[in-house]
Amino acid sequence: MHNYLDLSLIEINKLLKEKKITPKDLVEEAFEKIESNKDLNCFITLNKEEALKQAEELEGKEVDSLTFGIPIALKDNILTKGLRTTAASKILENFDPIYDADVVEKIKAANMIIIGKTNMDEFAMGSSNRTSFFGPVKNPWNDTRVPGGSSGGSAAAVSKRIIPFALGSDTGGSIRQPAAFNGIVGLKPTYGTVSRFGLIAFGSSLDQIGTFSQTVKENAQLLNVIASEDAKDSTSAPVRIADFTSKIGQDIKSMKIALPKEY
Repeated sequence: MHNYLDLSLIEINKLLKEKKITPKDLVEEAFEKIESNKDLNCFITLNKEEALKQAEELEGKEVDSLTFGIPIALKDNILTKGLRTTAASKILENFDPIYDADVVEKIKAANMIIIGKTNMDEFAMGSSNRTSFFGPVKNPWNDTRVPGGSSGGSAAAVSKRIIPFALGSDTGGSIRQPAAFNGIVGLKPTYGTVSRFGLIAFGSSLDQIGTFSQTVKENAQLLNVIASEDAKDSTSAPVRIADFTSKIGQDIKSMKIALPKEY
């Protein structure tokens, strides 16, 4: 098995542009890695048939962005049309959404390929990933440890390099904590940066969809894909940053960090 998914986003993009690999190679590698890491229990539902079909359709197209043809996984509380979405609960064991979440539309428009839906604490209520109806997720660094939660499946899959990217949701730490437990980068964006449309709600005034990746820059590159104002989400902020990677590498000498004394 090749390990293309162990490479950086820029390296993968270069290979795709030079036609040394195809999106199908990346998708097949992701599913091979899912199979060989089944014991981690990262995924609830796989999207294999559709992912391979999409990869084949992309083969004839021009590689027009860094995220073109890149596999991604989604936490199973983000609605995907025609792909089961359970929020890790028996209640939604057979729920088949009739529309895509806003972030899913953005991912598809960026020609990213959805590999499947990741395991989580049931209805995102937990911080260990042990409350899922589909069983606990294990930490890839040490399978006797928890991966954190509630986005434990997404964090573990990225940490194990099964996929380069995953989305999670964060209400009170559900991206940041599992990212820390798995040694990767996880971001809860500022509230309103990413549309909540199509996210199964936990605490609507706190919920945000956010990003998992290996590096800060790649995290910002994925945030560029999913951040946008959305008329379907009344809490979506009209303020837009053109490129979240624009300040990476700049000097932070004069920057100040404030901490409210009440905390």
